[in-house]
Amino acid sequence: MGAPVITIFVRHSENCKYAGDEFSRRCDCRKHFRWTQNGTQYRRKAGTRSWEEAEEIKRQLQDQLAGRTSETRAADNVRAVSEAVDLFIKDKKVQGVTPGVIKKHVLELERLSQFCERKGVYTIQGITRELLTDFCSTWETLYPSSYTRAKVRERCRSFLGYCYECKWLERVPPLPKIKVDEPPTMPLTADEYARLLDAIHIVKPRRWDGKISSQALTASTRARIRALIQLMRFSGLAIRDAVTLERAEIRHDKAKGVYRIVTARQKTGTHVSVPIPSDVAKDLLAVANDNERYVFWTGEGAGETIAKTWANRYIRPVFEAAKIPSNGHMISHRLRDTFAVDLLQKGVPLEEVSKLLGHTSIKTTERHYAAWIQGRQDRLDSLVMGTWTAPGQKTERVSR
Repeated sequence: MGAPVITIFVRHSENCKYAGDEFSRRCDCRKHFRWTQNGTQYRRKAGTRSWEEAEEIKRQLQDQLAGRTSETRAADNVRAVSEAVDLFIKDKKVQGVTPGVIKKHVLELERLSQFCERKGVYTIQGITRELLTDFCSTWETLYPSSYTRAKVRERCRSFLGYCYECKWLERVPPLPKIKVDEPPTMPLTADEYARLLDAIHIVKPRRWDGKISSQALTASTRARIRALIQLMRFSGLAIRDAVTLERAEIRHDKAKGVYRIVTARQKTGTHVSVPIPSDVAKDLLAVANDNERYVFWTGEGAGETIAKTWANRYIRPVFEAAKIPSNGHMISHRLRDTFAVDLLQKGVPLEEVSKLLGHTSIKTTERHYAAWIQGRQDRLDSLVMGTWTAPGQKTERVSR
């Protein structure tokens, strides 16, 4: 990539007598740079009023854009930050990464690109540990959840790793580690779940302005809410996957006499196949919907948007009516937790639960549910209890 032609120009003050000449060297108005690279025009402050100092800064900027650093990299190895981001996104699309994840990469890397530009860094080679630390310090306002910040860090590191593999970076500059403060997993008790279903009959929905409606739910809407809650409880689907479920994804295995949900998680694309109770399946198939393809969704709008609508308009009010607190959780996720913990407490191996949840890594499952693995706890109990001396048994003296 050859160095672009950088032009120095002046932005005159209102009373400057040279205001008509943007290339005047005779005033002390502020100096600026502009140049075009890969079809994009850039502008930045020179940070000086002196033309001579602007010339020196211009030479330094040209060296950076041409790849003439103190370590003298080949010019062909130099990439503009914006160009590297475009190639990384293209690589993700070729891999078949889901559109939702692509969208997050685009948003977060656009923020990185804009941050670099504000700091006067236009090439990948200019990204340092110090710059990344400064960039990460802006995240707390953008991403209040420490878990979200940790995921953003993973995606940024993935981008830097791609740049390293392309040999645009000699090493991957480290990003500050994010300590994740997650609330403990809190599945619903049997009593809480019963109260939740009962609350459907008394709950009033939340309006678009956030206030509770004065109108009661219709019988058909109550049936839809009950079907959705039972679907999430007995399939472990996240709310986005549940509200966009297609009727064709409810399969009936006549040979085994069982219904199952066969779908792919929208977040990861991971395939899941989960048997569900027959009465839950029949309630789902009986849900009235103008769009015959889906159980709940009209098919209009984005899946993520419809999930938030259902969560805020119906699910949260039902939990509140049942007097079940969120305790810092995404409240609909407590149904998914209930599904997972129920299996683990009944001895289903963690590896199998991980598959049923559609996790791409068993580490994710272990992080959230390790404390609820009954089989593991039973083994630990046996090991500890096996070290106890039986009543009346003399302990052998250990010779030294």
